[in-house]
Amino acid sequence: MSECPEVAVSKAYLEKIEKKVEDLNTLIEVSAIISSTLDFNELISLVMEKVKNVMYAEACSILIYNRETDRLEFELALSRENGTSDTLKNKVSLKIGQGIAGWVAEKREPLLVKDASTHNHFYQEADKLTGFTTKSLIAVPLIGRSGLLGVAEIMNPRHKENFDEYDVEIFQTLSRHIAIAIENAYFHKESIEREKLKQELEIAAIVQKSFLPNSPTFKKGNIEVSAVNISAKKIGGDIYDFITHLDGKVGVLIGDVSGKGVSAALYMAKIISEFRYIARIYSTPHETLNNLNAQLSEAPRGMFLTAMYFIMDTDNGETNIAVAGHPPFLWLTEKEVRVMNVVSGPPLGIIPEEYQSTVIRLNKGERLLLLTDGAFDAKNKKGERLGFDRFAAFVKEHREDAQLIEKIVDHVNDFSQGTESADDLTLVEVRMV
Repeated sequence: MSECPEVAVSKAYLEKIEKKVEDLNTLIEVSAIISSTLDFNELISLVMEKVKNVMYAEACSILIYNRETDRLEFELALSRENGTSDTLKNKVSLKIGQGIAGWVAEKREPLLVKDASTHNHFYQEADKLTGFTTKSLIAVPLIGRSGLLGVAEIMNPRHKENFDEYDVEIFQTLSRHIAIAIENAYFHKESIEREKLKQELEIAAIVQKSFLPNSPTFKKGNIEVSAVNISAKKIGGDIYDFITHLDGKVGVLIGDVSGKGVSAALYMAKIISEFRYIARIYSTPHETLNNLNAQLSEAPRGMFLTAMYFIMDTDNGETNIAVAGHPPFLWLTEKEVRVMNVVSGPPLGIIPEEYQSTVIRLNKGERLLLLTDGAFDAKNKKGERLGFDRFAAFVKEHREDAQLIEKIVDHVNDFSQGTESADDLTLVEVRMV
């Protein structure tokens, strides 16, 4: 068996091979760092510190692309001066196309600058603020699955006069890992924020429900009340309430807060608290709405409440009604279903108003059906709206059903099956027994 021939190689060639092996090891180490943590600040700091050492650079930085402002903002800057990063984060941001980083972000391609002082894209303000002197630099765009993430830069090689094309190649490879690190950290952060928001919404939903009556049914004298409240999302804007007045009469409120989500839930909590206080002071519904409207006059812009408030005599069925921009209610008698468009003022919390009352008398066996617009605004897969007329026709058809509000809920759900609920649904049935 013949011996392998010896091959003579130059020292420079060996050094080049050793450098490539070292760079390969660096890439492996950076990959390990990316897998070590998903904390954005910690991850970026660890990766860039490694990059700075590997590239023998005096300084390095990352600018993150802010899609809302369409600008590049310094996220991290590592140099000999500890305060450099804070200075740049607080005082410098670049438009797309501005400076070397802005040019790289705009063109989506790397740039090697051997002499920054003579380069026409160089942004000198950063050096003036920090006292650092940029001589040679490489800037590389950070591109992820979602598009531009930012720009990574390294400045001033410590072991030679300028960076070269091989440095650009290595920094590009490292920057792909940096982009992966940033995107992974973003996804992790967004995941945590989504979970946190989910938990907050669940808590808000529990708190919101606690402001509604403990039981959806209520009985006083000859008056029986039952309700159903279904939120389109975890938290909604529909409200209802039952109270007993000092004179033994029963107060029934139904309302719909403008908007959705947490803001509507918080506004609802304020409304219920104010209503329960005011309703026990005033004996007529129009006085109650007048004063509730005054209390809500300083509500945030765009927040208001449509409402309908009934005060009922539990012995003879006399019912006093005041309305603030709320949809009509239905009066179910022995022979018919009447759509009750009584006199109404504007929704509460918009303008000063003197609301008026309307009086009706409920006979034994008759019912009132109060509702929010979720009962008739439901849409089917074709985008067709149920509409108030079709809703009223369904009630007329089933007006003798003892479980009327449950049947209505099933009807609305069947009509909108396969679509996402866009509005809350609240029904309150008042019966004279």
